[in-house]
Amino acid sequence: MGSLRIYYIVCTFAGLLSAVEARAADLDFARDIRPILSDKCYNCHGPDKAARKGKLRLDERGAALESGVFSDGEMLARLMSEDPDEQMPPAKSNRVLNDADRAKLTRWLKAGAQWPEDDRHWAFVPPERPTLPKVKQGAWVRNGIDTFVLAQLERKKLQPAKAADKATLLRRVTFDLTGLPPTIAELDAFQKDNSPHAYEKAVDRLLASPRYGEHMALNWMEASRYADTDGYQNDRLRYMWVWRDWLIKALNDNMPFDQFVTEQIAGDLVPDRNFFTQVATGFNRNHRINSEGGSIPAEWIVEYVADRVETMGTMFLGLTLTCSRCHDHKYDPIAQKDFFQMFAFFNNIAEAGLGPNNGNSPPFINVPKNWPNLSEAEAKFVMPAPPKVTVKQTSVPRPQSGGANTVMILHELAKPRATYRLERGVYNQPDKSERLHPATPAVLGAWNNKWPRNRLGLARWLMDSNHPLTARVTVNRMWQHHFGLGLVKTSENFGVQGEHPSHPALLDWLATEFIRRKWDQKAMHKLIVTSATYRQASSASSGLLRRDPENRLLAHGPRKRLSPYAIRDAALFNSGLMVGTIGGPSVKPYMPPGIWRSISNATYKQDKGDKLYRRGMYTYWRRTVPPPTMMAFNAAAREICTVRMDLTTTPLQALTMMNNKTYVEAARFLAERMMQTKGQPRQRVAEAFRAVTSRTPSKGELDLLMDDYNFYKNDFTKNPAAATKLLAVGEKPRDTKLNNIELAAYTLVANTILNLDEAIMQN
Repeated sequence: MGSLRIYYIVCTFAGLLSAVEARAADLDFARDIRPILSDKCYNCHGPDKAARKGKLRLDERGAALESGVFSDGEMLARLMSEDPDEQMPPAKSNRVLNDADRAKLTRWLKAGAQWPEDDRHWAFVPPERPTLPKVKQGAWVRNGIDTFVLAQLERKKLQPAKAADKATLLRRVTFDLTGLPPTIAELDAFQKDNSPHAYEKAVDRLLASPRYGEHMALNWMEASRYADTDGYQNDRLRYMWVWRDWLIKALNDNMPFDQFVTEQIAGDLVPDRNFFTQVATGFNRNHRINSEGGSIPAEWIVEYVADRVETMGTMFLGLTLTCSRCHDHKYDPIAQKDFFQMFAFFNNIAEAGLGPNNGNSPPFINVPKNWPNLSEAEAKFVMPAPPKVTVKQTSVPRPQSGGANTVMILHELAKPRATYRLERGVYNQPDKSERLHPATPAVLGAWNNKWPRNRLGLARWLMDSNHPLTARVTVNRMWQHHFGLGLVKTSENFGVQGEHPSHPALLDWLATEFIRRKWDQKAMHKLIVTSATYRQASSASSGLLRRDPENRLLAHGPRKRLSPYAIRDAALFNSGLMVGTIGGPSVKPYMPPGIWRSISNATYKQDKGDKLYRRGMYTYWRRTVPPPTMMAFNAAAREICTVRMDLTTTPLQALTMMNNKTYVEAARFLAERMMQTKGQPRQRVAEAFRAVTSRTPSKGELDLLMDDYNFYKNDFTKNPAAATKLLAVGEKPRDTKLNNIELAAYTLVANTILNLDEAIMQN
């Protein structure tokens, strides 16, 4: 029986090898082998010398080949072994090789373990502009994006989907560029415009809308960890809304991305600095600040500086630099020394370790009374000096606090703090054998000695056209914004543990195109949304969905859930409740009773009037108790830099949409709009359905909604008190000229429409 068992195992493994051999031509070291080595081997045989076992290093070509582990059969024997003491990876590592990966490694080893001489991870090689591939169906192509997508589809013997209908396309692009649905008037005008440039004109209109800057600011706010409080136990109040105003304005003005980044990292150091550029540096003051009296100030200064390094790593490099704070990175070639040399760029900020009891923590500047209507000329002269900072602060009393007329910024110390590598990243364990100075990891691109060794030089390094990561990481997040997933799915991690790009050449083409277009953000968004790839219908066959469930091949258009903010904004917009004021301090709309008391024993004082109906991006964000309606739909918590959230679907989401005061009141005012529309009930319901979903309901759908309406009307006729109670939800008074019973019935129908799958999805 033992021999028979071995025979079956050998046959099974031989079958796997045959399957892989059939795809031998497709086997690629960077795509197929390095990810396996990284995931299963680098933990013990990677860059972190302290964790390295057996003096064997498998992350560098020279060291790996020199060891002879590939050529002497040792690695192959370990892969094939069933002896727990011999097999690799060892059982105790909890890193199990699946059969397909084991077969790939075996095939690679038997073929001679071919390892490219330039063994840099693909993301660490500066992007070169690829040639557009040749395709058979050239008529489908609208711009360069489509050639790369179509070439892969043709290799996979797949066809692109048909174009989305005009209404679906306008709804999709309007949400993507403004976070709001199209109006019925806009839908009608677009459908009547049969000119060849009708869609491009619509895109240009949306890019010019002030709503564009608001919507695009949201992703940046989440990544920048923007909030209205400090976080930690005390979670004191702060005032950073002026930075949010700057962000919206910069995006609406289409500030070139290199300037956009430079001002946020070093706006206090640029030669032509002014009030605006100083406000921009608030980007690096959005981190949490501790105000707990018993805390150690020196410890928290280290935490603030480390946060800036980690945020820079995620936002611009797409790397998990956090891993190298305590030790050499286990997967990427980033040493602990590299981390603290980057730390040195940010270790010069004139800040205290402990924040004030309430208000802004120095350094901050006063905001002029005519903000945000400050002209560029005035901004040159409105440059109050930041307050001096309680820097070797060791105890209370706390430093001077800034009130609602201030904004936190960056300001350099006259004498930089000394920077040392910290053992295990601990603030009071410096390795004083070597003082470290600002520097960047050589693996991520050379430093030009003409750049100053400060944050301004760091910004120049990030935005250098030869930098391997910044442009790639940024266009990947743009792609993620429009398609739901980036070309690199792990948009937060381009390192060796991250996912290989689905379309590597397209990613590099987009990165070089971004630079070629002088970092024009609106131009890149327009390029993406005008492509044939984006304009495909989102429907797909069951066979295609089984083959490519995440649409990585892009054989159909994107279908994704709206952001938490867009879901709320769309309900307010369609009901006519939304107040479109742009900018200003955060507002406090409806929240569950006593929501703050459980954590901080504070009282949430709800706003009144128009402030209840501002866009979701202006909602007051308390870090310890973030808005539950936003969190239910997977908003980022804003504790740390977050550039990607995995979506969940839970019953709580449906309960929120059905019962939350915001949505019930929105349904009531959508019902009022229905009743104020001329026509019969059936026409009114159809019009509301179209306003919310951007399409006309089918006869069957309309029949069901009318059945609901008649049921509710009969029920409320029998129980008018219930109608009165429903219509009392929300602060805004109802139109008393409308019939209570009918309005209540229409309200529940409107509530149903707002809860439809299509109401919260982009197709």
